[in-house]
Amino acid sequence: MSAISSERSNWYLLQCKPHQDERAHLNLLQQNYVVFHPQLLSERILRGKRHHVRESLFPGYLFIHLGGNDNWAPIRSTRGVSRIVEFNHGPATVTEHVIEHLRARCCESAAPTDAPPLTPGEHLQIIRGPLSTLEGVFIAPHGSERVMILMQFLNREQAICLPLSDLERQQASFHTTL
Repeated sequence: MSAISSERSNWYLLQCKPHQDERAHLNLLQQNYVVFHPQLLSERILRGKRHHVRESLFPGYLFIHLGGNDNWAPIRSTRGVSRIVEFNHGPATVTEHVIEHLRARCCESAAPTDAPPLTPGEHLQIIRGPLSTLEGVFIAPHGSERVMILMQFLNREQAICLPLSDLERQQASFHTTL
């Protein structure tokens, strides 16, 4: 298959070599291909501080836009690219609608909240999981994505480790006996 059989342009799915998404993306851009690498901005705690990092929405995969006259050969030999994903003995096409939806979702996550890091003693609300709607007080970070909070539970103070994504800062003033 030396050329794409369709006369019109389509989006196609590429599989990258392990941990080489960025390398494949940059190498394809240098060859003047139109490439879409959907990424989301997420929050991580690194060395006790909150950081915003970009993570691939589909690790190991990229989308490439090709027309009817484009050649497959340079793509297959591009560093970082493993293969062109195929279904039913032909390249997997992705509709423009799906790509636009992914672009919109990635743009929504691109605006960082610039929230200051949590400080010990700060009041937090649990928003997900079995303890949702309960409240606690931030003690310390615990790894890259988890935090320790102190909460009144079962008639005593309990230190609990929860994912950072399950918590949010208290919006209104709140009174408790911690």
